Amino acid sequence: MCNEYQLILPFDDVIEAFNQTGDRLVFPGGMPNFGPMASIRIGDRAPVIRLGASGPEAVMSPWAWKAPQGRPVFNFRSDGRSFAASDRCLIPADGFFEFTDPEPGQKRKTKWRFTLAGSPLFWVAGLIKDGAFAMLTTERGADIAPYHDRQIVLLRPEEGAAWLRLQRPESDLLQAMPAGSLEVEKVFPVAA
Repeated sequence: MCNEYQLILPFDDVIEAFNQTGDRLVFPGGMPNFGPMASIRIGDRAPVIRLGASGPEAVMSPWAWKAPQGRPVFNFRSDGRSFAASDRCLIPADGFFEFTDPEPGQKRKTKWRFTLAGSPLFWVAGLIKDGAFAMLTTERGADIAPYHDRQIVLLRPEEGAAWLRLQRPESDLLQAMPAGSLEVEKVFPVAA
């Protein structure tokens, strides 16, 4: 399951992408202090967009809350659940990673980067609990099937407000994108 993603685009691009949905972001704690990150991992603080008292707001939050057993909850199954009463969020990203078995002669797993075809940015549907966020997962789509048995819920830039405000049925939003929506490249091991 996804345990690493990236956001290397300038944060101004994230703001502009969200503002194109017709909503405007507010910054209750000031503009997030976030530079480009090629690797965001469990426990790292990253920007998320959530509905606040004044509307959609960008805040910094750690990735993963603690389960009662103490383990980090960084992915959360969406299948068959309703999140209408939940604190929903959007996690801006321009790539995410999945890992497969090591190639012959390698000790580390093979690392693959996925991006949204035709768009520099996408949202990951998420939840906030105990001040931290987790990514929602769904059944794998055709683009992820060769690499993993599940996938995170990805939303196109124009779908962000629909998730935050539940302007469309959850069943329409919380599913894999059609085949060909994602581009994939191997980032480790690097081809010689």
